[in-house]
Amino acid sequence: MPIQTSYQPKTEEATDVLVMTALESTYSLLVWNDEVNTFEWVIETLMEICGHSEEQAEQCAMIIHNNGKYAVKNGTYELLKPQCDAITERNIGATIEVLV
Repeated sequence: MPIQTSYQPKTEEATDVLVMTALESTYSLLVWNDEVNTFEWVIETLMEICGHSEEQAEQCAMIIHNNGKYAVKNGTYELLKPQCDAITERNIGATIEVLV
């Protein structure tokens, strides 16, 4: 005789939380390499606009230089859009892309 149980996990509630979290941080702020801007300017920009430490900004600048682009920050579109605009106002290529 099979044992019956009345336990039913609340998967709907857990799923809603996971979906909401995923929707809130599904974007990346990419900075693109170019032949115009100096390492110092990119590092200063990342520190001032994105709040990176000097070491973190230097590492990002090296990755951008070597790979052509790098996602310097992830977050919501609302958080990243003003930062992307501020970076591009400094004549540094930046875009926002959806994480896949």
